[in-house]
Order: sequence, then C-alpha cells, then structure tokens
Amino acid sequence: MKFNTVTPEALQYFAEAVGEANIILPATADDMLRYSHDETEDLRYIPEVVLKPANASEISLIMQYCNKNMIPVTPRGAGTGLSGGALAVHQGVILSMERLNKIVAIDERNLQATVEPGVITQVFQEAVIAKGLYYPPDPSSRGSCFLGGNLSESSGGPRAVKYGVTKDYVLNVEVVLPTGEITWTGANVLKNATGYNLTQLMVGSEGTLGVITKIVFKLIPYPPQNIVMLVPFRDEEQACEAVSKLFVAGIIPSALEFMERDAIEWSARYLGIPVDLPEDIEAHLLIELDGHDMDQLFKDAEQVYNVLEHFNIGEILVADSEKQKEELWRLRRNVAHAVKGNSVYKEEDTVVPRAELPKLLRGVKEIGTRYNFKSVCYGHAGDGNLHVNIIKGDMSDHDWQHKLPEGIKEIFRLCVQLGGTISGEHGIGLVQRPYIGIALNEIQLRLMKGIKQLFDPKGILNPGKIFE
Repeated sequence: MKFNTVTPEALQYFAEAVGEANIILPATADDMLRYSHDETEDLRYIPEVVLKPANASEISLIMQYCNKNMIPVTPRGAGTGLSGGALAVHQGVILSMERLNKIVAIDERNLQATVEPGVITQVFQEAVIAKGLYYPPDPSSRGSCFLGGNLSESSGGPRAVKYGVTKDYVLNVEVVLPTGEITWTGANVLKNATGYNLTQLMVGSEGTLGVITKIVFKLIPYPPQNIVMLVPFRDEEQACEAVSKLFVAGIIPSALEFMERDAIEWSARYLGIPVDLPEDIEAHLLIELDGHDMDQLFKDAEQVYNVLEHFNIGEILVADSEKQKEELWRLRRNVAHAVKGNSVYKEEDTVVPRAELPKLLRGVKEIGTRYNFKSVCYGHAGDGNLHVNIIKGDMSDHDWQHKLPEGIKEIFRLCVQLGGTISGEHGIGLVQRPYIGIALNEIQLRLMKGIKQLFDPKGILNPGKIFE
C-alpha cells in the first residue's frame, strides 16, 4: 500500500486542529527520539510528525484528514509495549494520547469508572483503592504504562490468575474510527446481548481498528489483606509442576509467578538488593494470597505448604512486613529491566495451558541448546504465561539475524502443539507478525483481515502491525 507524506499543508491543518504547541517535528525537537521507539528490543522508526490531541474531537479532525489524504497514523500510549505496536514503521503521524489523561468519574454506587486512555495504570489503581475499590490488571510497567495501551494489548499482569485481564473489566469504550467518526461501542452495563460485541473487538486490537478516547471500567471491592511467599525449588520443572497442583488442590492465589534462577539473580543485582541464593536452587515461585479475612488466608497458606512439601523445595520465605512484600514484588517486576540491561535480547510471550508449563520450559531449553542460545525464563505461571528472554551472549550477528528466527519458530510451534499460542499479553504488533501463521489458520486470518478492511478500508491506522 502506498502512503503519502506529511506536507506543509498538512502541518498547517494539524496546527489548527491541535495547536502548534502540541506538534513535534523531527528537525525542531530533541525529544522526537522518544517517540521513535517503545520497549521492544532496539528498534527505531522516526515519524514525520507527532501530534498530541486533547480530546476525541481533535482526533476526529486528524483522522478525517489523514484518511482523505492517505497519511498513515500510529496511535501511541506511554511507549512501554514489547511487540513494536506503537512504532511508526511507515512514518506519517504518531498520535500521542498523553494529553488524554483524566479520570473522568468514579461511580461508587455502580462500581464503575470512566477514564481517558492516557491515565497511568497505577495512578488509576491508587485512585480507586482510595475509595475502597479495585482495578486488578497490573502489568509490570503499571507505574508508567497507559490504560489505553493496556486495552490495545488486553494486558494481564500477575493478578490475572485470580481476577482476569484487562478485557474482563472493560464495559464500554468511546472510539474514533479511521474515517473520523466517533462512537461508543456498547453500554455501561454488566450484561449486554445487543448485537455483536464491538467493545471486546476493540480490546486487544492493537490500535488497528480505532483510537480509543474514553473507557468505562468495571470495578470490584478492594481486598485489604494478603500474604506473600517466595518458594525456592531445586528443580525448575518441579516449580512448573507445582503450579497445576496448587489449583487442583483448590487454591486460587491472587498471583503465582515463576522466576528461574538467573531471573531473580539478575533482578537482585540490577536493584542492588541482597538475595541469598543457595547453589542448588534453580527456580522460585512467588505466591500471593489475598482477601478480606486474615484467618482464612492463614488457612490457605497452610494448604499451600501441604501441597508444596511433596516437592524438592528449600526454605519458604513468608514476607513479614509490607516493606518485604514490596521488595519481593520489586524483584519480580524488574526482571525485564535487568535482562535488558544485561545483554541484547529478544522476549517471547509464550502461553500454554498451565499443566503444560513443564513441557514448555523443557522444550525451550532443548531448543536453546540446538540453536546455541541462552534463555532466561519467568512469567505468570498461574496463567501458563511464560516470558522467554533469549540472550544473544556470544551468538554471532549472522546467527542472531538468520538462525535464531528458526529457533523462535520452533518455540512457537511447541506452544501450539501444547494447546497454547504465541502471545498471552504482549500482542503481535510488528516483531511477532512473521510468526502469526503458526498460531492462526487461513480462515482465522481471513476473518481478521476482513474486519480490518471494514473498519479501515484505506489501511491508514497503525499499518504494518499484526499482518500485512
């Protein structure tokens, strides 16, 4: 598809639409580089212009003009994505949502909230907690990522195992279509059987179908009590096996995270936190139980002990203070940063039924041996979601570019063979696009491309993502 460039006439139009102060050009702004990348490897794509609208009306004007003049538009949140979804691969316009950052309303009677997409996830969580309410989805980047980006990828995070992912809390969204039309997708109700579910179609669509400008979230009462445990295993596959056993025993933790030895060791070094890791420990499970009754949580913790005593484990650490709980969670949330600071890497977002985790972990290590790469694995074990960080190490540039993709294909084929798929929460975006045919058949792809064509017949919105 051939796109047009941003002309001086287009810049004049954009200045009238959003104001000159809300336009960034490559030649005039030192911070343009910030908009050229996200957290995906070391990819860089410089857009022709960055626009920072303030509301749906301004976005509508931009989309109308770009649709008419065949100018590509890439919506962008906080730039914390891990699949290249917010990269302007065809240049054109970066549409930054940073000024749409208001919590419009928190409805305590109906346990709902209306927000704009540029609100930081943690800011929103803290605002509703102050009212005794809870929004559980909490990606590792929650301190910086935007809610709109969470919707685009249907982000999960550690507490998805008990509470679900972003899609489970979205009731309704206001969206600007590629044509510039503005519409709500549903209704602010818990049940809706009125036609196709356009709301859920927008969630996880990676900014390819429309630009989300308001979100109505469902909330739940906040669980004020929790217990956090760090469980060391002498065998990493046993750590994965224990995950399924806990659920079979009737235990539903609020978080159940897996970290192999390098993951926690690198994170501790990155943060400067002293951690005693005996030489025979291969992996850890970080387990959180939450609720409203501390006595019940102690009973649940005892049940966890009863299940885990049948595995080859070391001494279980139970956090004895809020500070220690926070430190354990800092270790987990900073693994990705630690890996990135340690080596050139690629992160694959694999997911399988949780009982298949041992086979997935074993397969990843076997594939790594065949293709001569090291991997650091961690992730949301309770969901069967394993983040595989492939470390370049001493692999040659040639093998990294040409041999490694075949190894990644093998990992993804293994996921599908085990009943899983190639992304649990990071999305397809740009970097996983070559592999999508491993997970989706021609019928599925045809339907998805048909939906894209219906919403965006000229293909101007976030082009080059998910599929060609």
